[in-house]
Amino acid sequence: MAGNSEGEHRIGLLNGFAAYGMWGLVPLFWPLLKPAGAMEILAHRMVWSLVVVAVALLVVRRWAWAGKLLRQPRRLGLVVVAAAVITVNWGVYIWAVNAGHVVEASLGYFINPLVTIAMGVLILKERLRPAQWAAVAVGLAAVVVLTVGYGRPPWISLCLAFSFATYGLVKKKVDLGGVESLAAETAIQFLPALGYLISLAVQGDATFATEGAGHSALLASTGLVTAVPLVCFGAAAIRVPLSTLGLLQYLAPVFQFLLGILYFHEAMPAERWAGFALVWLALVLLTADALRFSRRPRRLPEPSPLTTGTPSSAPADA
Repeated sequence: MAGNSEGEHRIGLLNGFAAYGMWGLVPLFWPLLKPAGAMEILAHRMVWSLVVVAVALLVVRRWAWAGKLLRQPRRLGLVVVAAAVITVNWGVYIWAVNAGHVVEASLGYFINPLVTIAMGVLILKERLRPAQWAAVAVGLAAVVVLTVGYGRPPWISLCLAFSFATYGLVKKKVDLGGVESLAAETAIQFLPALGYLISLAVQGDATFATEGAGHSALLASTGLVTAVPLVCFGAAAIRVPLSTLGLLQYLAPVFQFLLGILYFHEAMPAERWAGFALVWLALVLLTADALRFSRRPRRLPEPSPLTTGTPSSAPADA
């Protein structure tokens, strides 16, 4: 049994590395789709993602969730919100990478945990521990420093961070599996995206059928680029602790940051290094606090000497 458990954990780690590794290396993919513009790439991503997940769900015959979702207007409305928010996130990210802002895009996913915590306080009225408050304060200082460095607020980073944090918040309330959630969201995106692609073709501005078979294949592969990391993430999430996943999530922005500097040769003046250093300090504070708190035995209310109890099964940060 122990060997099987170790094997499952190893499989989970490999899937986690694969998921975050693919997300981290995706800036190498979007420039391959030029001369297609960001909006055309985004529309193809929506259309082909639905095709891929629909085939996957047909293979595993997992459709019962769809009927239940259609009978729950509130959950369906939340899926619509999730689809709208992830559309913004995908569109800004694709544009940022192809416009030469890979480093600023990576910053968005570095500060995403800080934005998620801030939203938890403002929206869910969660209470923060002192180290979490310190991390958020350092993160705000980093945004100020980067605003000075860029000569403007780092709007790409902030847009990506806030859209993805909102997406995570909504998905938590919808409570669907990763593949099912992607299927529902892309089903909502499908008709507007397809309509946009048809209008591009009518106007003679579409690149899908005019730039050769290789270009068409690359545009169609956006569905796989979207779905495969998500499947790997799902396989990791059920096999490794959340604390491990929390550490693995930093792989993606680290890879993106390194690609931006070493491969795309984006400028990093001293003030940007200072801003990123503050962000990394905030993440160190946040991660250290999360690991310390997850290892701490859960405290129970003072028990009577004659009674015993068991800790709550709720997550420590719920």
